[in-house]
Amino acid sequence: MKITLNVWRQASPKVSGKLVTYQVDHASPDMSFLELLDVLNEDLTAKGEEPVAFDHDCREGICGSCGLMIDGQAHGPQKQTTACQLHMRTFNDGDTITVEPWRAKAFPVIRDLVVDRTAFDRIIQAGGFISASTGGAQDANEILIPKPDADLAFEAAACIGCGACVAACPNASAMLFTSAKVSHLGLLPQGQPERSKRVLDMVERMDIEGFGGCTNLGECQTACPKGISVDFIARMNRDYLKATLTT
Repeated sequence: MKITLNVWRQASPKVSGKLVTYQVDHASPDMSFLELLDVLNEDLTAKGEEPVAFDHDCREGICGSCGLMIDGQAHGPQKQTTACQLHMRTFNDGDTITVEPWRAKAFPVIRDLVVDRTAFDRIIQAGGFISASTGGAQDANEILIPKPDADLAFEAAACIGCGACVAACPNASAMLFTSAKVSHLGLLPQGQPERSKRVLDMVERMDIEGFGGCTNLGECQTACPKGISVDFIARMNRDYLKATLTT
């Protein structure tokens, strides 16, 4: 396959960036999108040019590092797929593909396709944990959790923090990410003692980080590689309203 890539190049946060066009003449349909970028970087290195910086780690769709806007879509055109699991057979020989970083005030570009997503870490630090003492580890069957609650908690916990929801949202809102982290603890018995404080602190931190407000467009749910539902946003909103009235 021959692929033309329009790649965002930006040397540092202090300089302006631009799209630069590259040609990859020996792409395989079985390559992942990140492997295509690897091939591009090998070609650039062989020519003595600066390789393209991009985030990656597990390359198994579970770590959330590989956030890219591919032809204007978070993680590319395939539903519920991370960029590292998006294969070139999704595209056609001769295609031109535009690759950009996440675009959000709270995710400033560090270099090329790499953005600073530590705002998510600070939201987690604000309350995405359980600090109440729960004693020693119990046998799982001894903790009485209704099956629907356990399933919902597991669904929320599937969030990998990639930031696709923010990148896809016209308002750059982090509501889907935050609601998933609030909900997966709020649905479990261990998370109840800090439930109200958690939602208040995490939403406050989200606002401080400069993420936009949610206007219920649903782009976040569509872009999420784990298919996390906007229903968690409604759940978090209910928890937040209750917490403001009772604390």
